[in-house]
Amino acid sequence: MSDVNTRISSIVGDNDVVLFMKGTPLFPQCGFSSKAVAILEHCGVAYESVDVLQDMEVRQGIKTYSDWPTIPQLYVKGEFLGGSDIMMEMFEAGELQQLMDEKAVAKAEG
Repeated sequence: MSDVNTRISSIVGDNDVVLFMKGTPLFPQCGFSSKAVAILEHCGVAYESVDVLQDMEVRQGIKTYSDWPTIPQLYVKGEFLGGSDIMMEMFEAGELQQLMDEKAVAKAEG
């Protein structure tokens, strides 16, 4: 399991914003992942996504890594924020955009 933790740590450490999700941003495979993508798109930040359906080790390992039982999971500058419900609460309160600004997260291109 430590190999998976090392891989996850590397992904989280190498990217300002990482969304571990089911599917891809263009083709989310669950409603919660779709909601998480929509929130990040609305925030206008650049992010990396990891499709946990493509890698069963990561799918299980991320739950242990974060001590959080569900997917999607959002990380900002190495810090675990939570799943889609927490993302939505923070977004609606203006806290998610504020956090992205405070952490100087890169904006999405385009």
